[in-house]
Amino acid sequence: MPRLVPLISAFALSLLTATQAQACACGCGVFAVGTSSLLPNGTGGTAFLEYDLLNQTENWSGTSSAPAANNDDKNIRTDFYTAGLQYMFDRDWGISLEVPYTDRLFITEDGGQLDSFHHDALGDIRLMAMYTGLSDDMSTGLSFGLKLATGDYTYPGMDRDTSIGTGTTNLLLSAYHQMSLNADNTWTGFAQAHYDRAFAAHAGYRPGNELDAAAGAYYAGWQFGRATTLAPVLQLLMSDRLHDTGVNADPPDSGYLRFLAAPGLELDMGKVHLYGDVEIPVYQDVNGNQLVAPRAYKLILSYSF
Repeated sequence: MPRLVPLISAFALSLLTATQAQACACGCGVFAVGTSSLLPNGTGGTAFLEYDLLNQTENWSGTSSAPAANNDDKNIRTDFYTAGLQYMFDRDWGISLEVPYTDRLFITEDGGQLDSFHHDALGDIRLMAMYTGLSDDMSTGLSFGLKLATGDYTYPGMDRDTSIGTGTTNLLLSAYHQMSLNADNTWTGFAQAHYDRAFAAHAGYRPGNELDAAAGAYYAGWQFGRATTLAPVLQLLMSDRLHDTGVNADPPDSGYLRFLAAPGLELDMGKVHLYGDVEIPVYQDVNGNQLVAPRAYKLILSYSF
């Protein structure tokens, strides 16, 4: 179990213990949580496009930076492009589909020489069912489904933990809760947790279990014209991942605990929403030597219908 299961109560999500299988060394699981803009609030659908950037350039060991010479990997730069569709059939049930496309540059040292590998391909597709009948106002919901093994994990030169896909089929569980933080509803809070666990190892590799959670607050915003509002958002993100396992894994240099602060903005134009944030680590504790990113970026464009 992840080390931070007791913290779930602090996120108002103690009903879940979460894990996330991922394939970009230290950090990409945080993109599974961390925005209120896609939480359901009524029947109908939402289509969205998401872009995430993670540029892992700093070697880290334990709770501090470490010499670059201690890690053969020197840079993992990843551009994540995700097309998604979410549809609520009624106030209780819905489905969501996420189709990712990943572009990754991997630079590593082999025998004193730097080797560079670039690969872009379809990632691991996620298909989930959503249940929002726990409250009349849809403020609390659960999701469950599968991550499919559609991403490539065989590209030459890339280790299993840096491949675009994990090669495994995973169980997905999520939960969220939204709440008003003051009497006039000008401040709203939300919390999310995400669980992603591989059913079994594949080709000698099983990604580590990971808990990803987010807690945030946003202001009602400033109105421009009759239908446009700009709202600031502040979030605390957390990821707690266990070691990878298997003969093709690197257990000593996998697994971590991370907290990130994520200030952002959301532009509400009625049916169209634009959300962006920057995610900055405030605490990191990694096993062995792993590359981390000094910051990560997220941008989401969504349309409700």
